[in-house]
Amino acid sequence: MNKEKRVYDVGIIMNGVTGRMGKNQHLIRSLLPIINDGGLNLNENEVIMPRIILTGRNAARLEKLSKETGVKDWTTDVDSLIQNNDYQVYFDAQTTEMRYASLKKAIAAGKHIYCEKPVAMSTTEALELYHLAKDAGIKHGVVADKLWLPGLFKLKKLIDRGFFGEIFAVKADFGYWVFEGDSVPSQRPSWNYKKEEGGGIILDMFCHWRYVLDNIFSGVRSLTCLDKTHIKERYEDDGTPYKATAEDAAYSIIELDNGIVVQINSSWSTRVRRDDLLVMQVDGTKGSAVAGLRDVWMQEYSATPRPVWNPDIEQPLVFYDNWIKMPAHQEYGNAFKIQWELFLRHLVKDEPFRWDLLEAAKGVQLAELAIESTQKRIWVNVPELK
Repeated sequence: MNKEKRVYDVGIIMNGVTGRMGKNQHLIRSLLPIINDGGLNLNENEVIMPRIILTGRNAARLEKLSKETGVKDWTTDVDSLIQNNDYQVYFDAQTTEMRYASLKKAIAAGKHIYCEKPVAMSTTEALELYHLAKDAGIKHGVVADKLWLPGLFKLKKLIDRGFFGEIFAVKADFGYWVFEGDSVPSQRPSWNYKKEEGGGIILDMFCHWRYVLDNIFSGVRSLTCLDKTHIKERYEDDGTPYKATAEDAAYSIIELDNGIVVQINSSWSTRVRRDDLLVMQVDGTKGSAVAGLRDVWMQEYSATPRPVWNPDIEQPLVFYDNWIKMPAHQEYGNAFKIQWELFLRHLVKDEPFRWDLLEAAKGVQLAELAIESTQKRIWVNVPELK
């Protein structure tokens, strides 16, 4: 006779999932597949079954999302829901300016926390959330999805195998052209370009760059940054023009604790002529590699060409020819779903999960220091958060 599995019921409040990221990555591509697969199997005798309720401010959008996804439970009464003991976890994918206050309420109510980043508008607020969660004895995690992108996952494997020898430089180019919204619809919400609403590419992306650097390469020692608002006017969905008050590009140099020099260009006002929307090149003494979102291209020392500078003739080398594509040795799932599964296992079985609110505060710190650097036109040190 087959032994009946033990089911761990995990009630999850999902706030802000009518937006693009929360809806597509966290609800439709992460939790719903886990539920539809019969839960997250821990072993042959145990399974975690998420139970979802949707919440937010817009009843019409919540009702539409409920019908679209089949998630029957939803409410606009967020405050009452946070006090409901039927749900153990509070997930937040709202706009940045709203997250800090909502997370404080959820922590005070004893909810475990899993949320998008940045968790707050300042390092002080982000650290406060960490200490509140620690004092409350709850479990807490923050999205670090880029670590499970196939391209960066493969890149980390190369580093662990010693492919590069001594790494001395990393060059990353991120971004694409985000349309202004007049003749062509914009791909991103208008609040991204309003500083007063928590917008700006530094706060949005430097939280990502912090955990990518910390987890794949080394801790961050210092940085300098220059931001720009290249597109001065954009348009709401209804065609109303507005002034862009937040930066849409940031150009940075970052020094790591182990001496690696990192250059990162982040821009929503650039046209792509490269392998992917994010391309990261790593150079070392024994070889180099270029990682995109999914693929990695490698060039060993022995395959490195010997260019000679001569602009008076056509370039005789085709530089792409000396790179080989790193083979995929496994299947790669959705990065958000992978981390959701890790957090659920941490929640139920207390398995390790290092991407907590303290790590999130480090991301806010890097963004805040980058803003200080661009305002003062200086290099700034990155102190350890305690």
